[in-house]
Amino acid sequence: MNEFVDTNVFCYAHEPGAGRKHEISIDLIKRLVEEETGSISIQVLVEFYSVATGKLRLSSQYAEAVLNDLGGWYLHRPDHSAIIGAVHLQRRYKLAWYDAMILNSALETSCSVLWTEDCSDGQRFGDLVIRNPYKNAHLV
Repeated sequence: MNEFVDTNVFCYAHEPGAGRKHEISIDLIKRLVEEETGSISIQVLVEFYSVATGKLRLSSQYAEAVLNDLGGWYLHRPDHSAIIGAVHLQRRYKLAWYDAMILNSALETSCSVLWTEDCSDGQRFGDLVIRNPYKNAHLV
């Protein structure tokens, strides 16, 4: 089954100063590449590029190369019904808007796991479980 990766994981993977989160993120991404089970959405690509070229101060060429590397991942392209689905999730679970969009993309792509630090680890949404890859790590 596919596993959905939120933007923060990609950002930490390209931020060496993130310490242990950097290492954990790289290991997670490598595993998903090897297993060919990674899923993302248009939102993840857009957010990563924005953070990479802004906060992380990476060159636009570097950020573009990362986006190109993600070309083999399953890509969710939200449509009108996906936006409405995210609205329902936001209202029902009192989520931040962009977290609701990510959750909806993970659900619509039938992922078994959503890797993010933005929701409660272990929370379930049907067959989807939220996992925080940094929860039990000693972050130094």
